[in-house]
Amino acid sequence: MFTIRCILGPSAKRLASDSAFRHKIKLQISRMSSSPHPLAAVCQVTATPDKEANFSACKQLVEEAKERGASMVFLPEAFDYIGSSREETLSLSESLEGDTISRYTQLARKLAVWLSLGGFHERGHNWETDRRIYNSHIIINDRGDIMSVYRKSHLFDVELPEKGVSLKESGFTIPGPSLVSPVQTPIGKVGLGICYDLRFPELSLALQTHGAEIITYPSAFTVATGAAHWEVLLRARAIETQCFVLAAAQVGRHHEKRSSYGHALAVDPWGEVLGDCGGEKPGVVLVEVDLEKVRRTRRNMPVQQHRRDAAFYHSLGQI
Repeated sequence: MFTIRCILGPSAKRLASDSAFRHKIKLQISRMSSSPHPLAAVCQVTATPDKEANFSACKQLVEEAKERGASMVFLPEAFDYIGSSREETLSLSESLEGDTISRYTQLARKLAVWLSLGGFHERGHNWETDRRIYNSHIIINDRGDIMSVYRKSHLFDVELPEKGVSLKESGFTIPGPSLVSPVQTPIGKVGLGICYDLRFPELSLALQTHGAEIITYPSAFTVATGAAHWEVLLRARAIETQCFVLAAAQVGRHHEKRSSYGHALAVDPWGEVLGDCGGEKPGVVLVEVDLEKVRRTRRNMPVQQHRRDAAFYHSLGQI
């Protein structure tokens, strides 16, 4: 396994001016490009209400990841923008046919790379009457086709006064109607979740049962909940499903009212953290996805074969 950690930001750019450092990075890129396993790029961004600036930043990360040999690039929840108010969040939203998704389909086609757009503010089907949106995870293939759309099913309605956290996602977001089947991609079969879905193991187990080898949780975790739960939850989901878990993340201060935890992570089926983007700057981490590790982990510890039928786990309710 070989990874490149996040190297964007002022300090990294200063390092890049050093010839020895540049030589080292070239050797790393060459080594990754010749990898026998596909590479996934897990991104970390700091979205603001400025959609144009956000697209420019994400585009730079996607281009960098492609240059380093990534087959698929993962962007976080709210990659398009993070509004400073309910009104701004709604006014900036678009349909799947709007300019934002069109630009990303063109980017995927131009670079011949798959994209996971981890949480798009999609106008609901009754937008004109109710002004409500979906939080939609979109998979685009290397020809620019939309392959899957998952609409976030668990909404973050949480009050933690002692932690300074107060969010009510359901105030403007419609819960998705269902899960979607894992998507066959160049890195394996990817099961889709979004952020708060991470706290519901039933979702990840359902995706694994339907063939997922990789589960992805693009997120915008708060600083307080991230520090307490982010890594342990991601590792738990990887261990119990014996899948790779890839979690792109928002990081830093988006506006005066909101900041995110960061630490975009890649975790293997044994629960080992393969890459971490840290909690300060935007950037990208590349990881090899060796599906033999999934097969070997499941073969050596056949948890799914040991699972009892659904009636057994509901038997307490019958006592």
